[in-house]
Amino acid sequence: MGSIVQSTLPSDFIWGFATAAYQIEGGFNEDGRGPSIWDKFCKIPGKIAGGGSGDVACDSYHRTHEDIALLKTCGAQAYRFSISWSRIIPLGGRNDPINKKGLQFYQKFVNDLLDAGITPMVTLFHWDVPEELDRRYGGLLNKEEFVADFSHYARVIFEAFGSKVKHWITFNEPWCSSVLGYNTGAFAPGRTSDRTISDVGDGSTEPWIVGHNILIAHGAAVKIYRDEFKTQDGGEIGITLNGDWADPWDPENPADVEACDRKIEFAISWFADPIYHGKYPDSMIKQLGNRLPSWTPEEIALVHGSNDFYGMNHYCANYIRAKTGEPELDDHAGNLELLLEDKYGHSVGPITQSPWLRPCAIGFRKLLKWLSERYGYPKIYVTENGTSVLGENDMPLEQLLDDEFRVQYFRDYIGAMADAYTLDGVNVRAYMAWSLMDNFEWAEGYETRFGVTYVDYENDQKRIPKKSAMSIRNIFETHIEKV
Repeated sequence: MGSIVQSTLPSDFIWGFATAAYQIEGGFNEDGRGPSIWDKFCKIPGKIAGGGSGDVACDSYHRTHEDIALLKTCGAQAYRFSISWSRIIPLGGRNDPINKKGLQFYQKFVNDLLDAGITPMVTLFHWDVPEELDRRYGGLLNKEEFVADFSHYARVIFEAFGSKVKHWITFNEPWCSSVLGYNTGAFAPGRTSDRTISDVGDGSTEPWIVGHNILIAHGAAVKIYRDEFKTQDGGEIGITLNGDWADPWDPENPADVEACDRKIEFAISWFADPIYHGKYPDSMIKQLGNRLPSWTPEEIALVHGSNDFYGMNHYCANYIRAKTGEPELDDHAGNLELLLEDKYGHSVGPITQSPWLRPCAIGFRKLLKWLSERYGYPKIYVTENGTSVLGENDMPLEQLLDDEFRVQYFRDYIGAMADAYTLDGVNVRAYMAWSLMDNFEWAEGYETRFGVTYVDYENDQKRIPKKSAMSIRNIFETHIEKV
């Protein structure tokens, strides 16, 4: 009987942790920071579980030294974080004043990371449009104004950091901004056709407009970086897309099998196909018709080929059941159901604190392969991956810190990623675990914890590493090839 071969990752593989500005920083009205659409959204009663907001969050604005110490304790090689646009340009616009204190905050943080031997991976936009731009012209709905203002903001940041930052991400998860912000209304700015939720919005058209505008803004920022900064600074730039694996609810039903690809296309290929293939997926064109914006030659020239790497956020899997009949006008998924159990009652994975998240590590490997085959085996950076733990927020501290469930999740998912690299030829080169610490989990507030570090929100945001914080380094040591 032959021995089982250990799947490996390349010797130059980079791993670390990820966070986002609004989720950890706090300091919401300090040193000139202006409000974002999330500051406004959190003030609307009923939008956030427990009525929370990012006003204080993990107080990272005052504790960057603690965050860096945590990263060093965990052995992290890299740290993916986002910049708050309204901390840099409080009103957001290209003719509005730049806040020097905001720039200096991030410049010092990057310097401190580099001094600690940690590679910064910087996200320009993690859902937090400056509130003034939303008020002024509709924010993400206004192509000309938003693209011009985002381009200006991106250039300001590129100039401020130069060669100190080698890894740039333009937008985090445009699907969430588009669908959750402009179709379901669950995320800021909360627009939807459902008048019981919001008195403004059209979920049948607005998400597609927003997605289109984000892609053009991404392409514009990438062109600026490549034309003006890449040669001298030596960095790379891409976009991060989110999406989960899809298995058929009934494997014997061809409609369910076909719907699995369509689900991934509506979630991921919506953004990736224009970048890699220069067009929207046929399945989306077929269902949405002229509600899907058309490309001008200038726009698609900006977007096509605008990734130096593929940024991948991934958490779980779903069973997919095709719907019969015509899709509803507000449908954003591809005329199908996302289910957690298949036809035979098998769960996609164990229950977590997040209703949408059931771990399924083999799905991670399958999606890495699916994306690689569709997009010509690009260099992939996994920019988020992690899990919540059922009931974690209500556990005694000793039990909470012993988060073996999360350790096993990372063990399984990192192992699946190594299998994808070794056995499937997937060119995966980096992995950022979500998240370095418990934080403001958007609409789920502070009731859901994703961190490898416990944050005590009641007692001065004290940070205590969990078992998982110390385990990820060991998991990677078993997989990364030794030089």
